[in-house]
Amino acid sequence: MPSSRCTGVEGWSSKQVAVWLREQGFREYVDLLCSKHRLDGPSLLCLTEKDLRSPPLELKVLGDIKRLSLAIRRLQKHYTTLTHSDSSALSKIDTGGTEQTLSNGYLERASIDHQHCNGTVATVDGDHSYSNGKRKSHCGRLDPEYWKTALGALYAMMVCGVTSFVMVLVHERVPDMRTYPPLPDIFLDSVPRIPWAFAMAEACAVVLGSMLMLVLLMHRHRSILFRRLCNLTGTVFLLRCVTMFVTSLSVPGHHLQCSGKIYGDAWTKVQRALEIWSGLGMSLTGVHTCGDYMFSGHTVVLTMLNFFVTEYTPRNWNFIHTMSWVLNLFGIFFILAAHEHYSIDVFIAFYITTRLFLYYHTLANTQAYQHSRRARVWFPLFSFFECNVLGPVPNEYCWPFPTPSFINILLG
Repeated sequence: MPSSRCTGVEGWSSKQVAVWLREQGFREYVDLLCSKHRLDGPSLLCLTEKDLRSPPLELKVLGDIKRLSLAIRRLQKHYTTLTHSDSSALSKIDTGGTEQTLSNGYLERASIDHQHCNGTVATVDGDHSYSNGKRKSHCGRLDPEYWKTALGALYAMMVCGVTSFVMVLVHERVPDMRTYPPLPDIFLDSVPRIPWAFAMAEACAVVLGSMLMLVLLMHRHRSILFRRLCNLTGTVFLLRCVTMFVTSLSVPGHHLQCSGKIYGDAWTKVQRALEIWSGLGMSLTGVHTCGDYMFSGHTVVLTMLNFFVTEYTPRNWNFIHTMSWVLNLFGIFFILAAHEHYSIDVFIAFYITTRLFLYYHTLANTQAYQHSRRARVWFPLFSFFECNVLGPVPNEYCWPFPTPSFINILLG
């Protein structure tokens, strides 16, 4: 048994355990142990002969029980020996006899031999580089923390509700077009208005959203990804509530025919906010608003979807990345071509969304900042959601639904 594989047992997935069982001559138990009981590396290290005999496994062949328990004990012995030798070396890293020191003063341990379910892992100088250019410095299984994901979804929904209500308020304060004509804008003054362009912008967002939903569905760490999507999108739209409330820009075009609407009592405003919230603020669903210009919410959605698609798919998926960027940029062009926003609205929306996405992931991928006092003070939401995600999230993909047992038998 190669030592690199022994030290990597704690990071094995069920598929890797299945490969090990076949190598040891226990092919007939792959479906029982790996498919039905989802045995992975850490659980394999804890497996005993009593577990093999007792429910729920209840192996019937005595010889197989003895041989399998012997193979497991041999694997455990190798793992224990090599782990102790590694711990005695402290921060020594096996990179061709040299140590590797990071710029932040921490020593990084070389990643173990770890075959992921999407097969996109390559060994580089003792490290394992993922197809998205990231290196994984830990081999433990990432905790999905579904309860945090539920809180992230609740946070995003609450922000959407607040945004909808603020949009009702700013609609009441929209400047009179006869007194405040559209502001000078280089793009809007140079490009004629295309009436159907705004519908095309929303169609680009729908396609991008469908692409991201497929990525989330197939991604092994979909809970973490969805939590980050809710956290980032909610935070950007919360900032948008402030910017569009404090300053009311004049309507960018006479075709919008906007006028201040007085909705009367608070209950009427809440009803209008619920209409905007249920329609996701899209004209395709029959929602039309005025006054919510600084900054463009459609640009935020397009850009956020694009960045999540390109970040959490392998780097060699060139067609997907190109298509994602084309949809993002064409969507922005269509927003301006429809004269629904000023150019500054779109530019600020793109800049804020991209910077926040990059800053968030830079902090999330740097363990030195995740537990720092500064992160807890200035980024409490980030510190709460990311405290147990150590390092970059690898792009691992797997079938999200249970596989019928007869298919596993056919595949061996």
